[in-house]
Amino acid sequence: MRFLSASLLLLIISQASSAQDHDHHHGGEEKIERPKVYLDKSPRIVEYQLKRLDNARLLLVETATDDKKYIPVFDAILRRPGMSRRNRDHAVAALATIRESDIATELFATLSKLSDSKDDVRVARQLSEMLLSLPAKQLQSRTADLKSATESDNGILKATGFAGLITAGQSASAWDTSRSSDSAKTAWLTAVSLLPQEARNPLRDGVVSSLADNQSAVVRKAAIRALPLIKSMPDDSFARLRPFVSDAAYRTVAVRSLLRIPDQSRSPDESAAIVKVLVDHAEATPAAKRTTDEFLDAIQLADELLRKLPPADAKKYRDRLSAVTVRVVRLHTVEEEMRYDRTFFAVEAGRPVQVILENEDLMPHNLVITRPGQLKDTALAGAALGTTPGLDGKLYVPESPDVLFATSMVNSGKREVLTFNAPDEPGEYPYVCTFPRHWMRMYGVMIVVPDLDAWQRNPVEPKDPLGNTRKFVQNWKLNDFPAEKLKDSLRGRNPLIGEKLFKDATCLGCHKIKGQGGAVGPDLEGVLKRLKGDHRSVLREILEPSYRIEPKYAVKIVIDENGRTTSGIVVKEDTKSISILVNPEVPEPKVIQKSEVEEIIPSDVSMMPKALLDKFSHDEIMEILSYITDQSE
Repeated sequence: MRFLSASLLLLIISQASSAQDHDHHHGGEEKIERPKVYLDKSPRIVEYQLKRLDNARLLLVETATDDKKYIPVFDAILRRPGMSRRNRDHAVAALATIRESDIATELFATLSKLSDSKDDVRVARQLSEMLLSLPAKQLQSRTADLKSATESDNGILKATGFAGLITAGQSASAWDTSRSSDSAKTAWLTAVSLLPQEARNPLRDGVVSSLADNQSAVVRKAAIRALPLIKSMPDDSFARLRPFVSDAAYRTVAVRSLLRIPDQSRSPDESAAIVKVLVDHAEATPAAKRTTDEFLDAIQLADELLRKLPPADAKKYRDRLSAVTVRVVRLHTVEEEMRYDRTFFAVEAGRPVQVILENEDLMPHNLVITRPGQLKDTALAGAALGTTPGLDGKLYVPESPDVLFATSMVNSGKREVLTFNAPDEPGEYPYVCTFPRHWMRMYGVMIVVPDLDAWQRNPVEPKDPLGNTRKFVQNWKLNDFPAEKLKDSLRGRNPLIGEKLFKDATCLGCHKIKGQGGAVGPDLEGVLKRLKGDHRSVLREILEPSYRIEPKYAVKIVIDENGRTTSGIVVKEDTKSISILVNPEVPEPKVIQKSEVEEIIPSDVSMMPKALLDKFSHDEIMEILSYITDQSE
């Protein structure tokens, strides 16, 4: 039966797949010919041939599931960075069919081969997610393999083993096994991050016990990192983590975990104790070390906690901080969601400020602070520049009096510090990413106030600069829409309501429907037919946009020898140059000579962000889905 399930999955995915269709076009212009790979050669020669192919061409290599010679192709797809989830699902199902094994076996085997390099770790986490998403009964049947994984020297595989045992209902066994060594306990604690939120809460007692004095430093640090990932009892978590701030050995990891705990769960007494330690620490830190990530994290936490103190105490500590550092605001990008992690922050009028943009997404982003009311016009003016440098040579930043401060484009994994004096005039100043099409989601507000301490005692959320009044509803998952109930939920929908919601969700800016809309993503005409009449597959395309990425719309990130990043759709590539469509609104591609290229990174992340519908109700999502599928039947 296990062989049948793998074959059935392969058949389903193959029917929906267009990844190996002869008619694929790269960027919509250049047809990619099916590459000729000699699979009857020695393993080293086959591996060499496959390594020379980029992801789009690798997906076009001839394959079948009736001959073992195709194993290297599917293995390469499964292990290759930048592949979509659907391509990995297809590859692992094919390997299971050829080897007459099953999906779990293949995932275990592949995970064991991956190294601790940055690319392999990213792939490993994706494969771990695939393994843990298997039905609990399947994982229960693999208890022996999961226990074996907990003994591996491979960190992700080891943590996956523990997460798998917990998912399979073997939490007690997993906990007993974790007590055998520090490395096992650390892997158990790492497993917390691999599990869905509802599976984490029952693990809280084990995490808390791992904070005890009798545990090693490596275990206690892992427990400190794990505790804020568990959303139950956040007040207690805040209190338990507070003492670690006083210990230099644990301060950095404790500060970063405390930053994850919601403001409403931070008690005034505990906050006051932390502020005292951190202000003393700031004054004792040499000036040369006041720009490190560790120091900036500590100052950010102190700044956030000052609002919990009585006004006189808050002013006293802020004056002490002002003597040794400036107001620091850290903004992070949220991976795959095309948004900043903060929708607003406050600064004091006329005072020096450092805004640090840390890009944790795979796409490059920037931060442009504008005059009130000028967000959209500034973003559109930046996009219209195309690849022509703008203000101070920065891409997508127009030379305009409406631009007050701006970073360059910040590469994935990098950061940029923006230092300036806040405007003298109090008000709400929007900030935005001006990369084409990002402005519709990626923005926030810098609130300039006369007295920062007074504002922090009674913070007022600013108005949305684009007039969006929607609030967060839920982080929707495909499982929130059971297949057996979907058709009933779609009955009786109003296309006029669906059309309006489709526009509200900003979908029309990138997708054509009924002849209107953008061309950044696939035309939705006939989408239901393309997906074999499966409404749930269409919904998955919306909720999990990176699950299936058509090669035509796959993004590559090119880093040149000067460290500059160009990101977009490759429309042409040969031995001498690569042409990238950077701005969907400017059809002329940017041509980069291969001699100037330092690295080309294929992205496994869709241009379409996740969480587009997290501010929409279940009923509204059904209206949107009905509207999309009705147009394509």
